[in-house]
Order: sequence, then C-alpha cells, then structure tokens
Amino acid sequence: MSESDIQERTKQLVFEYQLEAPPEKVWRALSIPAFRERWLPAEVEAISAVPGEEMRYRLREEEPPFLESVVIFQLAPNEGGTELRIIHSLTDARLSQPPAPANSNQPLMLRAA
Repeated sequence: MSESDIQERTKQLVFEYQLEAPPEKVWRALSIPAFRERWLPAEVEAISAVPGEEMRYRLREEEPPFLESVVIFQLAPNEGGTELRIIHSLTDARLSQPPAPANSNQPLMLRAA
C-alpha cells in the first residue's frame, strides 16, 4: 500500500449499521430531501445514485471552515432489514496542501567578515 493510499484511508470514516427497516424505507429517508434535511444538517448536492443500492452526496459545512466532503450511502438487504454502510471522505482541496511554514524556511547563510 502506497503512502497516498494510506493518507486517503485516513481521510475516510466508515460506519456500518444493521437496521430493522426494509431497504425501501431506508432509501426513501436518503433520497427524499424533506426527510434527509431532518438528520443531515449541511448543504447537500446529489452526485450520483444507483436506485435502492447507493447514493453519493457532496456536502459543504454550514460553519467555518466550510469544508467539503463526499458521503456515500450503500444499502444491502439482510435478514429482516437493511445493512447500511456510510463512507464519509474529506475532499476539500485545502486539506491536500501541506501547511505553509511559519518561517521563511530558507537555508541558513552566514555572513563573511
């Protein structure tokens, strides 16, 4: 695994839940804006959807520093309910750049007498 793969994985949060609701009901809660706004407080833009299986949203925080991320909801039926997998990845371009040094970070040069 390369260093970039490791860094990418550290920017992700993965959650798995076993829900007692049928997949159709969970899908409605994810896809209908009026339902989604109750539990997802952020600016949301749908990126893609595979009906009944996966939904991708781009999120932007409402408070500073206004970070952007992508959330993927994956659904799979299980015994009497739904397996819900949530993958939250930070995609904000500001996070991919290393912070600027506090000093000039110039090589040390001595003066000749």
